[in-house]
Amino acid sequence: MATYTVKLRQQRQLDRDRLLSILGRFSVHLALMFFGLSCLVPLLLILSASFTDEVALTRNGYSLIPSEFSTEAYQAIFRNPTVILRAYGVTLFTTIVGTLTSLTLMSLLAYVLSRPEFVLRKPLSFFVFFTMLFSGGLVPFYILMTQYLRVQDTFFALLLPNLVSAFYVLILRTYFVALPSELLDAARVDGASELRIFISIAVPLARPALATVGLFVALNYWNDWSTSLYFIRDPDLYPLQYLLYIIRSNAEAMQLQSAVGTISTGQMPTQTARMAMAVLATGPGAVFFLFFQRYLIRGVTLGAFK
Repeated sequence: MATYTVKLRQQRQLDRDRLLSILGRFSVHLALMFFGLSCLVPLLLILSASFTDEVALTRNGYSLIPSEFSTEAYQAIFRNPTVILRAYGVTLFTTIVGTLTSLTLMSLLAYVLSRPEFVLRKPLSFFVFFTMLFSGGLVPFYILMTQYLRVQDTFFALLLPNLVSAFYVLILRTYFVALPSELLDAARVDGASELRIFISIAVPLARPALATVGLFVALNYWNDWSTSLYFIRDPDLYPLQYLLYIIRSNAEAMQLQSAVGTISTGQMPTQTARMAMAVLATGPGAVFFLFFQRYLIRGVTLGAFK
């Protein structure tokens, strides 16, 4: 009888613990769901505002559903679709080529810095870290790009500034240091060269880190507009972000001139055009994140243990 009472008490305790565990997981999931929705609401507001009439947006404010549906903002942006498509092409080319080249160079440098047998590992690591603390400034950078490299009005002007980042090199170096040395030594015993070890062993094992860094580099290239402001004068080489910046500036200037009576152009869709530009500029970045989010989570989590 006593044994049965003890077992019954234990079973009830297990049931209570199981119920508390279920309630705890449900509470966490519910809190995360509300947090996710709170992050999603601003994006929905931007999307809704981009499809709202300019006058209605000014009169009624922002809402999740357009008060008066209108595509005037997108019509103003795509008034000359060839220009927008060309800017998309320039941005895609810069992002893809720049990200692949950047990952190649930074991973090679990080792998070399992670090898303890490399004689110049410490001086080069210090040199890389030093660039994170001090920089030459904008004026020397501009002189280097225009007077010495002479890459203005070329794709190299869009690629070179974001090609190597010391911070990302150190992140990749941390991952390569954490690779099992026994595996690399076994490959050397089998006669594999360092390049072979890097391509066949180090790169596959560091795929989460490469994907994480690659996502950040791709977003840097996609969102970069200041480089075009400094070095690009050819309209055929305008990337998307810089072209949208020019469109917004022109729309605001025309609205100001209309307000003071200099010209009469009617109501310019400045507010809704801003929202439409945000949708066009951030949409592909959201797609990139959806494809690489599992690698991003793994990369950030693994990096927290080092």
